[in-house]
Amino acid sequence: MLKRLTNTQKDFSLAFARILFGVVFFAHGAQKMLGWFGGAGFSGTMSDFSRFGMPAVVALFAIVVEFFGGLSLLFGLLPRVAACAVIIEMIGAILTFHVHNGFFMNWTGHQKGEGIEYHLIAIALSLLIVVHGAGAFSIDRKTSSIQCSASTQPAHSSVG
Repeated sequence: MLKRLTNTQKDFSLAFARILFGVVFFAHGAQKMLGWFGGAGFSGTMSDFSRFGMPAVVALFAIVVEFFGGLSLLFGLLPRVAACAVIIEMIGAILTFHVHNGFFMNWTGHQKGEGIEYHLIAIALSLLIVVHGAGAFSIDRKTSSIQCSASTQPAHSSVG
């Protein structure tokens, strides 16, 4: 099972997409978890989400997925798991909050909230990672190649 989760090719374009996605997602998570980059931090985010009527467990899921999922994507450590969690979070965000605001993000400040375009891109990148894995420059690639080389070495037997 672990071999299936970590199996990936030495694909540089996939690694580039995964790393940039990880940076963006980690930054969003750091806003929510740590208050970095102008964010509200953990308690502020939990408070904000509860004001929107979000259950605490769902708010916690969003914070954890964005922070730790972003790190997972960035370093390529079990990114398939993180990408599945991102898909769940993004579908939930679309269906509960953002679908009512249309397709586009609120670039001009004329709509009451953000649309769904960011979420759709996150889902697309996540599906790419679920299907193809982490790519080059990933912990998964490193451990996958170690597992493969260990399994292809002949077994030694002693006769005597």
